[in-house]
Amino acid sequence: MKKNSIIKKFVLLTLLVGLFGGGIYGYNLVTRLNQEIQAKFNGQRWSLPAVVYARPLELYTGLQLTPKLLEKELQLAGFREENPIQATGGYFRRGEELHLKTRGFTFPSGPEQPAKLIISFRRGKISRIISASTGEDVPFTRLAPSRIGSFHPLEHEDRLVLQPAEIPELLTRSLMAVEDKHFYSHYGVSPTGIIRAMLANLKSGRFVQGGSTLTQQLVKNFFLTRDRTLSRKIQEAIMALLLEYNYSKEEILTAYINEVFLGQDGGRAVHGFGLASQFFFRRNVADLSPAQIATLVGMVKGPSYYDPRRNPENCLQRRHVVLRMMLAEDIINAAEYAVNTKTPLTDVTTQRNGFNRFPAFLDLVRRQLKTEYREDDLRSNGLKIITTLDPQVQWKIEEQLESSITVLKAKSGQKNLEAAVVVTGRENGEVLGISGGTNSHTSSFNRALDAHRPIGSLIKPAIYLAALTRGYTLASPVMDTSIQLENDGKMWQPENYDKVEHGTIPLYRALTKSFNLAAVRVGLEIGLDTIISTMRHLGYAKQLTPYPSLLLGSVDMTPLEVGQMYQTIASGGFYQPLRSIVSVMNSDNQLLSRYGLEVEQRFSPEHVYLLHHALQRVMSEGTGSRHPFSKNNTYAGKTGTSNDYRDSWFAGYSTNHTSVVWLGNDDNSPTALSGSTGALTVWGAIMGEIDHDTEQLEQPEPANITWARIDPETLRPTTALSHNSTLLPFISGTEPVISTGIQGIRIPDIEEKAKQLLDSINSIFR
Repeated sequence: MKKNSIIKKFVLLTLLVGLFGGGIYGYNLVTRLNQEIQAKFNGQRWSLPAVVYARPLELYTGLQLTPKLLEKELQLAGFREENPIQATGGYFRRGEELHLKTRGFTFPSGPEQPAKLIISFRRGKISRIISASTGEDVPFTRLAPSRIGSFHPLEHEDRLVLQPAEIPELLTRSLMAVEDKHFYSHYGVSPTGIIRAMLANLKSGRFVQGGSTLTQQLVKNFFLTRDRTLSRKIQEAIMALLLEYNYSKEEILTAYINEVFLGQDGGRAVHGFGLASQFFFRRNVADLSPAQIATLVGMVKGPSYYDPRRNPENCLQRRHVVLRMMLAEDIINAAEYAVNTKTPLTDVTTQRNGFNRFPAFLDLVRRQLKTEYREDDLRSNGLKIITTLDPQVQWKIEEQLESSITVLKAKSGQKNLEAAVVVTGRENGEVLGISGGTNSHTSSFNRALDAHRPIGSLIKPAIYLAALTRGYTLASPVMDTSIQLENDGKMWQPENYDKVEHGTIPLYRALTKSFNLAAVRVGLEIGLDTIISTMRHLGYAKQLTPYPSLLLGSVDMTPLEVGQMYQTIASGGFYQPLRSIVSVMNSDNQLLSRYGLEVEQRFSPEHVYLLHHALQRVMSEGTGSRHPFSKNNTYAGKTGTSNDYRDSWFAGYSTNHTSVVWLGNDDNSPTALSGSTGALTVWGAIMGEIDHDTEQLEQPEPANITWARIDPETLRPTTALSHNSTLLPFISGTEPVISTGIQGIRIPDIEEKAKQLLDSINSIFR
């Protein structure tokens, strides 16, 4: 029971004065400690980390999703498997049906309330969603996003801060029964408790009992070191008295519940009952059973010794002690005691959740946030950041990268081969998944963002796009012949990959076959400054020096920078900054920033459509055609290889995704892998999984596109009747025509007339 505030302060002042006899030293010490306490307690008591979430999973009838994959998403989000479901965050699966009770979450658009759902599946899709409460169909629902990381000033410490209203009475009463029965009647220190502990310790001949109050324990954890010295114990007592003098019992108890150390999650210290309940039981603290509360309260005495996972027998014995004390204090009754003593220590298995599991993606989020927020904001203000990370895409990246790299290491003999992957949404530029290395779970060097490597032939789409915008067509003749010129003060003589000159060829073939000599000649003809300007419009923002070697990709880029350029191509010439963040809210769930879709048209749809056609041909008949998945017009892209096979690249897109893969050695040694034998293998494995329901890649055809045929060997216009012809798109008015000696006749007109003639002949014989 709380004491009268005036009496309380009088007693505390008397204790403090009596302790130091009113001396100057004592006065100065008390004043300094009081200032220290108020400075920390009056302001922000904890530096609340910015919490990072994955994208929320939206469920609806017809969504392609299996119950197994939904289970994996639920486990990432901290759900627990239980039947029957006891509280929010519980689920169980019965064949092709999954029952769950969702958790509430406040989105920028408003709160999403918890709901009990039954989700049915059929043939890899959601067939029905039913409310278990009403039996009605639910057309759409959104799950609370998975917490995937945080930015905290203390790298190895974390907590979920509870407000007084969120703390169940069962917890506070149990905690006081075990740790401090007279919490509401003492003034921070308990002389009787100290004497009782001293007697118990003397009797046993060792330290078996402490006399510290909850207030003293809070002071020790919050302000002091763990040294067991007399001076520190005196300081602890003074600060406990000062804490009680300045603050209410409720404030002190709430602070203790949020501060106490309760375990270790790998390298992360678990502080407070809020986070401990999630870590050990995958429940909100309000949903804990008496047995689970007894487990956590018992762990206060020794979090490591009584850890339910590492030392279950010790924990079980301690839980029995706490439950008996709860029974003795009438916190639980005899029936509850009997039930809770028989329950298992935990009803959830240790699962690998998403907390800081995706370091490369979190690195990207942090960098993008720092353009608008101070570092202190990220580490102390409790921001809530909803991102674009799609766990299903991220898992596929990790799985396929691991299996593909294992095979490539064996084939190439490169034991230290490294990789980086960036996958984005083709239509919106959202970063869906990212890997900074072959070990996706470490926070070491992030190659996706920081490995600047020569891009090789990945630059060629920029060269030919520049050419198309300046009057070239896909059928334009280009020279693939030797050339020698000065490059950065030295003579430079580029060569083709096959060491062969191919003479005069159509532009589309120069790109699909990735002929170096043709690219250099075209680039020089339209001008290096033009190429650099095109790259800048595609999204590469850094300065470039106009050396001829630029035309063969002697520019260093990161996989993310390459992804930005190819995103502009994939979206039809519309520039969209790649983004990893959807929205940022403050600790009160108020929206601070929303990162919407930014779109800027930088190239005409017609010119990008022509380039798109050529990049599809890269997959069907060019350097990307070595794998079976390349043959069905589902992908477009480009290989890239740097000098001496030091870097292996592939960048491309499907109907839904754009992705970039880089392979190489960190010491820049040769890998023996080209773009098609290395990166394309990984790229194809990843895209084949994330685009599991593949469909033909179709770029919307602009209205003023005309299709015509040429003979790729003679470069002359021809018809479908020719034994050697290929059909190409042209901007209307630039298509080739067949000369009659009088005037030009368009090839499509000839084919249409021939078709009409055949139809007329067929109609006669019907």
